[in-house]
This record gives sequence, structure tokens and C-alpha cells, in this order.
Amino acid sequence: MLCQFAFAESHAASDFMLKDMTGSKHQLSSYKGKWVLVNYWATWCPPCLEEVPDLVNLYDQHMQKDLMVLGVVFDYKDVKEVEKYVDDMLMSYPIILGDDSVAAQIGQVDVLPTTFIYNPQGVLVKIKRGVITREFIEKAITGKK
Repeated sequence: MLCQFAFAESHAASDFMLKDMTGSKHQLSSYKGKWVLVNYWATWCPPCLEEVPDLVNLYDQHMQKDLMVLGVVFDYKDVKEVEKYVDDMLMSYPIILGDDSVAAQIGQVDVLPTTFIYNPQGVLVKIKRGVITREFIEKAITGKK
């Protein structure tokens, strides 16, 4: 089951600058040499909840080597709700509070979760709508079918 979420047209920028909940800045070009996953999610979305353990596990194992995960939360009630969710789910990767400026830089979507996958050269190579799994990500990174 996919969570439906209304966003307008799709647009993807070649570089982006996002600020996470701790105030740290994340720019695509600063992650050259790493795969970058930008995962759109919401606290009310069961499929988003389902994919978090795989994203946390991959981030924790690969962040020092070849992978960066950025979570972008949309349609939330308030920051405290997001903080509680992030804490409860042990989300170790950076979380960005999604808004129109984030969507303008990364892209608009109509389904949550949606993950934008950038290769180590910073090129958007895949947009995965729906739940993303560890297996899917590992295949994308290694190029194995």
C-alpha cells in the first residue's frame, strides 16, 4: 500500500542545499563519490515506517564509505511530533523538514514514500516510488541485477 500525498509537478535540480533539524547543511555536490538517497516520508505513513529500519541500517554501515541518506519529512503536525518519531525509530541519518523550497530543489512527488537516488557523480539516476528496501538499494549501488 502506498501513501498518497498531493504535490504538483516534478522538478529535479542538479545540486541542492538542504538544512537538517540540527542546523547542518547538506549539499549534493559535497557528497561526490557517494551514493545519495533523498527519502521523502511522513509520520502518518505506514509504508514510510516500514522502510526506516533498512535505511537506518544501510546508513549506519555505509555512511563513512559510499552512501548518504537524507530523510525529508512532509505533512507533519509540528517539530515535536517529528522529533519523537525520529527518536522512536532510532533514525540516525539527517532529517530535513520538508517544505516548498525543498520540493523545488529535489522534486515534487504524489506518493509517499518516494526516494531520489543520486549516483556518486551527483546525477539523479532513479526515483523509487513506494517502499524502498535494503536489497533494492544494494542492487542499485552495486549494479547487480
